[in-house]
Amino acid sequence: MNILILSCGTRNSIVKYFKNELSSIGRVIAADCSNLAPALYDADKYYIIPKINDGDYLDVVLNICTNESIKGVLSLVDPELSILSLNQEKFSQIGVKVIGSSYELCEMALNKWKMFQWLSNHGYKTARSFNSKETFYASISNNEVEYPVIVKPTHGSASASVKKVYNKEMIELILSNDANLMIQEFMNGNDIDADCYIDMISGEVVSIFTKRKINMRAGEADKSVSIKDPALFDLLNRFIHECGFSGQIDVDLFYVNGEYYISEVNPRFGGVYPHAHECGVNSVAMIINNLMGNVNKNQVGNYDEGVYMMKYNSTKIMKF
Repeated sequence: MNILILSCGTRNSIVKYFKNELSSIGRVIAADCSNLAPALYDADKYYIIPKINDGDYLDVVLNICTNESIKGVLSLVDPELSILSLNQEKFSQIGVKVIGSSYELCEMALNKWKMFQWLSNHGYKTARSFNSKETFYASISNNEVEYPVIVKPTHGSASASVKKVYNKEMIELILSNDANLMIQEFMNGNDIDADCYIDMISGEVVSIFTKRKINMRAGEADKSVSIKDPALFDLLNRFIHECGFSGQIDVDLFYVNGEYYISEVNPRFGGVYPHAHECGVNSVAMIINNLMGNVNKNQVGNYDEGVYMMKYNSTKIMKF
């Protein structure tokens, strides 16, 4: 059984986890548009492929799947998820399972305004958000929200271009330079992250690992500690079932004044998945089990709390 990991980038740990699980039954093939993606060189075999907006991109990926007898394909970046899910029938025709959620859910997760609307319409607590400064100013006047607030792109990842804003003058300046922004209530509480696996056969949530972020760097937790709360597990289980995600997802939440607020969803492996994996929450093994036609057992909360993760830099040296 061979797995193709697209846009592997710096996610060496994910490549290594798959290699470990497949060591006696298959290979890990990695691909990226840059030969300077270090995770490429931890795979059994790698390819340099076109960028996702290139006209040849899809044909190249499908050819790799055919030539390498790929059983399952996944991506580690958000925009590519939509392309894979939109073309899952083409992959299915050559015997390849796209590991991920539907096109509609990938697109909604990528669009933070649409995600906010879905959460609000379905009764989930989430940060108040505004897609126009007029509605935001009205809420300021009505004391529904107050400064500081967060201004961020409607589409974006890794906290790129996210700014904490303290007054109207800053709002006017920022929005005058970029119209594709939204304003969001600042949540003054704990950042919570959840790695969840939804069985691709049964559709059931079979794994949830939650952690409190201690320190952030480039949009990802740099340090975190595992936590367990049955109320949080119940909230995530209800949300995931109602929304309909599949496979591995990463959910961002805030914990403010004793309440959980759902913020965003990444329908892929999150940047801090290694914390879960090293605590024994093995989503990689669950994916492989599903690809072999087996349903995974429920393992929600099957880990120790109070386990800390501390990221550090490593180095890959190559000569081309």
